Amino acid sequence: MQLPMYLDYRKIIFPVLTVLWMIVIFWFSSAPAEESTDMSRSVGRTVAKYLVPDYEEWTLEEQAVFAEKIDHPIRKTAHAGEYALLGMLIMGSLGAFRMTGVRRNVTAWILASIYAAGDEIHQLFVAGRSGQASDVALDSAGAAAGILAYFVIAYLIDRKTRCCGRNS
Repeated sequence: MQLPMYLDYRKIIFPVLTVLWMIVIFWFSSAPAEESTDMSRSVGRTVAKYLVPDYEEWTLEEQAVFAEKIDHPIRKTAHAGEYALLGMLIMGSLGAFRMTGVRRNVTAWILASIYAAGDEIHQLFVAGRSGQASDVALDSAGAAAGILAYFVIAYLIDRKTRCCGRNS
């Protein structure tokens, strides 16, 4: 069944997902420093559990030291990743409303970067947190990577559709 042309599901889905993801980012940024550190260290422990041989035989102290060592890279990877997804969702939202070309790319990147700056300002008001220009730069780079990933995915989907038909 084909939807009527005026009822384009992308005009609903992408903006809703974009706003929901912005709320998730805001929620992560609202966590006080201690809670945020505990969250990223638990991710570090989980990563180590699956990727570091014999990690579970280490002493609790050795595990804690390791989790602390990889805390910074985990936090920075999370920053870039969450904004990569935001960049992709904004691209989808703008595309759903027929914005195309360089204007769409630049607009998506600017919107994600403005949100990143606002998020860092927001963190100035959260206990133990700080806003950092370097995080805005990292988030903006993550958004750019997400926009690039959006293009690659769209290209691959378009190529498959053209090559093999819509129903493949």
